[in-house]
Amino acid sequence: MSSINNIIYSVKLFFTLFIILIFTGCSQTDMKEFQNNTPKLDLFSFFEGDTIAYGIFEDRFGNLKRQFRVNINGKVDNQILTLDEDFLYDDGEQAKRIWKIEKKIDNNQEIVYEGQADDVEGKASGLISGNALNWSYYIYLNIKGSDIKVHFNDWIYKQSKDLAINRAYVSKFGINIGSVTLVFLRGDTANKIGPLDLQKW
Repeated sequence: MSSINNIIYSVKLFFTLFIILIFTGCSQTDMKEFQNNTPKLDLFSFFEGDTIAYGIFEDRFGNLKRQFRVNINGKVDNQILTLDEDFLYDDGEQAKRIWKIEKKIDNNQEIVYEGQADDVEGKASGLISGNALNWSYYIYLNIKGSDIKVHFNDWIYKQSKDLAINRAYVSKFGINIGSVTLVFLRGDTANKIGPLDLQKW
């Protein structure tokens, strides 16, 4: 009898998790919610020049796992934004990522951003509405010496002329494994602080 109860329990658990995953995967924020938000975000003009950033990575339980800082140099040429990013993590690891981001007009006459980088599989793609950018992509993260492919659902919210907040939700096989939070500083604000020291934490 106990084996039957175990089977029933396993079936119930399976369907419960299945339903949770369905609703998690289907819940998407409508970008129109942000269309009246200000200040308006233009990705190219915001990131052109020098930007600095401070960031953290938290696991799915909200535990702080890593801290990092970034120096970013942005150049715009022929509708392509190149972001040259240098990272320093709190354990001393250094890393570099170079984004090539292209601005396009889709069939609905909306501005679409597509980005590529060496550790990104395929292309990142997304839209801007009001003060918000949302794009998603698969990226390889080095975790304990192994490259793990994860999905980023990435949001940037412009708060003022020289400040934006980035919130990225990280998942594997549709299951949340953590989140990344960054604060971007540019212009006069960045110049007063940066460039950041990336030789030592």
